[in-house]
Amino acid sequence: MSLFRYISHADVAKDPHVPVPRWGLDDTGRRRVAVLAEQPWLAAVGRFVCSAETKAIETATILAERWQRPIEIRPETGETDRSATGYVPEARHAELAARYFAEPARSADGWERAIDGQHRVVDALADLLVEPGPGATEEARAHPDVAVIGHGGVGTLLWCHLAGAAIDQTNDQPGQGHYWTWDRSTGVMLHRWHPIDADEPPPPPDRR
Repeated sequence: MSLFRYISHADVAKDPHVPVPRWGLDDTGRRRVAVLAEQPWLAAVGRFVCSAETKAIETATILAERWQRPIEIRPETGETDRSATGYVPEARHAELAARYFAEPARSADGWERAIDGQHRVVDALADLLVEPGPGATEEARAHPDVAVIGHGGVGTLLWCHLAGAAIDQTNDQPGQGHYWTWDRSTGVMLHRWHPIDADEPPPPPDRR
């Protein structure tokens, strides 16, 4: 078995005066990631990949340092491009996000279209969506899993692609700091978004 884990960055310190890609984790976010870092399943992760945005790098760094693994930064896995509007109040953001998912082939006030974001993240991670081949290194065989640390929006788009589901907001994470797991060996989605600091294990595979 070889697993692909997608982890969304935890809670961030929002600052309207700082570009969104440069927002970092707040105290709650760092505490939650520290809890995640002690999960035993991370021992099987041989590769930590993240976007170039500060909050994703900070999340990945905590995990990678705990397990003494390298971090690979892939800018093309970044969050949906929302630079057309920049920071907007929470209510306005929720409205735009609803349009983003409801009409994936149309732009919500200049935002990157959901279908374009989906193609982008799938292409950016295509090499990680297959199991290591016969020529895999000893390290890859010893730690066969991969964890991608990124953002809820594109993480949802990737989930929809792998699960064979339509782009829909019902598949979005319920909040920052969640993860889902996909079995690269069987192509089965093992569970939906699950809190990174939850005491209970993830639910069983969704076979609807």
